[in-house]
Amino acid sequence: MATDAVRLLHAAATLCMTGIIWFVQIVHYPLFDAVDGKIFGAFERRHAAATTLVVAPAMLLELATAVALVVSPPAGTSPLLPAAGIVLLAVVWASTWLVQVPCHTRLAQGFDAAVHRRLVTTNWIRTLGWSARALLALAMVTGP
Repeated sequence: MATDAVRLLHAAATLCMTGIIWFVQIVHYPLFDAVDGKIFGAFERRHAAATTLVVAPAMLLELATAVALVVSPPAGTSPLLPAAGIVLLAVVWASTWLVQVPCHTRLAQGFDAAVHRRLVTTNWIRTLGWSARALLALAMVTGP
């Protein structure tokens, strides 16, 4: 059965990513169109590198602890909670690698309004996915 430390680390990583994704969705991505087109490609490349340094540790910790919770659900917690959480995490990761990363790759070549709109619009998948995961993570921490 998962330890309290695993549940707390999982909740911390998930809540961290939830906060980051809401900031990105409401503030950061929408402002991309305000960057001068002459420097946008360089801006995007620096953005992607710096963002990876911030989110990769939290995402990897979240993944590792999500797997641990599925393998060994916390005592008194329905195994459906960690199972639903890992399904949502798979959706978030799939959206990241199949939609958002290709948008960033294209934007690294220069600003494209259609790609920018796609990035902002499709990022709601991750925003809502991480928000739902946060509720599940909190339920596992506050449960028995």
